[in-house]
Amino acid sequence: MTQEITKQRPVRDSRALIFEQNLCLFTPMKNKTACFALQLFACVLLALDLGHAQSEPAADLIITNAKVWTVDKSLPLAQAVAVLGDRIVAVGSTANVNAWRGAGTRVIDARGKLLIPGFNDAHVHFVSGGQQLDNIQLNDATSPAEFARRIAERAKITRKGEWILGGNWDETKWNPPDIPTKEMIDAVTADTPVFVTRYDGHMGLANSVALRLAGITAKTADPPGGTVVRDAQGNPTGALKDAAIDYIDKVVPPLSHEQLTKIVKRALAHAASLGVTSVQHMDAGYEDIAVYSELLQRGELTARIYAAPLITHVDDQAKLGIGRAFGGSYLRIGALKAFADGSLGSGTAYFYEPFLNQGNNRGLLSDEMHPISLMRDRMMKADAAGLQICTHAIGDEGISDILDLYADVIKAHGDADRRFRIEHAQHMAAKDFDRFAQLHVIASVQPYHAIDDGRFAERHIGHDRASRTYAFRSFLDHGVRLAFGTDWEVAPLNPLLGVYAAVTRATLDGKNPSGWFPEQKLTVAEAIEAYTVGSAYAEFQENEKGSITPRKLADMVLLSDDILSIRPEKIRDVKVLKTFAGGKLVWDASSEKAKLH
Repeated sequence: MTQEITKQRPVRDSRALIFEQNLCLFTPMKNKTACFALQLFACVLLALDLGHAQSEPAADLIITNAKVWTVDKSLPLAQAVAVLGDRIVAVGSTANVNAWRGAGTRVIDARGKLLIPGFNDAHVHFVSGGQQLDNIQLNDATSPAEFARRIAERAKITRKGEWILGGNWDETKWNPPDIPTKEMIDAVTADTPVFVTRYDGHMGLANSVALRLAGITAKTADPPGGTVVRDAQGNPTGALKDAAIDYIDKVVPPLSHEQLTKIVKRALAHAASLGVTSVQHMDAGYEDIAVYSELLQRGELTARIYAAPLITHVDDQAKLGIGRAFGGSYLRIGALKAFADGSLGSGTAYFYEPFLNQGNNRGLLSDEMHPISLMRDRMMKADAAGLQICTHAIGDEGISDILDLYADVIKAHGDADRRFRIEHAQHMAAKDFDRFAQLHVIASVQPYHAIDDGRFAERHIGHDRASRTYAFRSFLDHGVRLAFGTDWEVAPLNPLLGVYAAVTRATLDGKNPSGWFPEQKLTVAEAIEAYTVGSAYAEFQENEKGSITPRKLADMVLLSDDILSIRPEKIRDVKVLKTFAGGKLVWDASSEKAKLH
């Protein structure tokens, strides 16, 4: 069986098809008869150019001899795909798809490899992720001494006045797992301001130079939703949690437009190498969107971007009247990112019951939730303007509070296709799985976090609460839609690591080879679907991308191994051979290898 755009139309070349589609796309009418008349008119115009006429419509690209996993339930498996312009026009057997072959068609022999839709990362911090590619790297520093040594080495090559940023340190890999202090690095960074963040982004360490520049002293108050960590004498240790990080952010020099453009291009190249063809940039800055727009105009965007600025800027987009998912196939806005609480590892996720190892600490509501009525007002305003709301919530009470707010919005404004999202949705209260489904909230989750946090989660919250952590199977069983992402730079951007995590749940410390709470595992097919169609649905684009289906955008990835049939533990080693965005080859591993020789 072959799916393709019907050939029961007047014969015309690829330019006619594209012209016809564009006329109907941009003509402000719903009358099908009028639209058909425009299509016919396009054909007449193009027929005048007889020199370009041909007996069969010709594809620009055909990928043949592949195992095509379409993520389209009407035709799950195929052998070949034809692309015309930036759209898929046929999917099926090699023989049938070859009917689209013409003199100018580029044909790629997949040699039996697996071809799947391009990965759509539903939750990234694209600029900070790109920045981290060149920032200091501390995540695998396994001791305080190694942590300090790496910072000392970077300080030696850092120009005067520049900051040392990034890091992604993880104290749980140290013995004992103590939070670092400024005394560990002050001696080796006497003249260089340092602010290195914990890998979850909810805590950072400042040296004395940075504290001085930010004006942080023993008298500095904890801001709402944040903590200045102090020693026994009340003096700042250098560690800052959540909203307290703003003290530092205000004095770090902003990136120049040139620096930002370089970072974005670096991030785009990295994404293409990993088969990521779409990203949803949470808490995107306006300056980030400006760079995306500039690159789009130059034809240099190789990943599709849905940008979600902070909900604190709701007035800006509400005044524009754009509604959700506004823009073109490569760049859209219309979503807003909100924060309910912090993170598990930093002790700032907001729980009903205290952490087991932190006294009476139940975590922190974010500064945006002080008071909660402020968040409610912003959500009401966003929804009234037709904007999508994506809210970071990790602790069980933080999640419940956001579900309450979403219910308030629905009660006030009535039913609609809102596609409310909760980002992370990590630690669920048992009562809230049904509410997720009833309110049609999307669980935008990051599987890699499960095998990372699984190393220490039970020490923080105990076995019972941990059993409802990263509960992917429970979500599906309750009819909740999943959208997969990575939270890059918090976790690696590689989606194959996410698929591996979802199907094995084997924690990074090697202590759960059969899976941490294995009852929450997904199948490979379910994980791929969450990373493609699921993420597309989460941004109102399931009719445009997410499956290898005729008329959808030709975003596809060719893999080195068949992740549907190899042993699950091998998935993390699979590589991307080729990445296509809109039918254009944006990554070719063989070409990159050739550059190395």
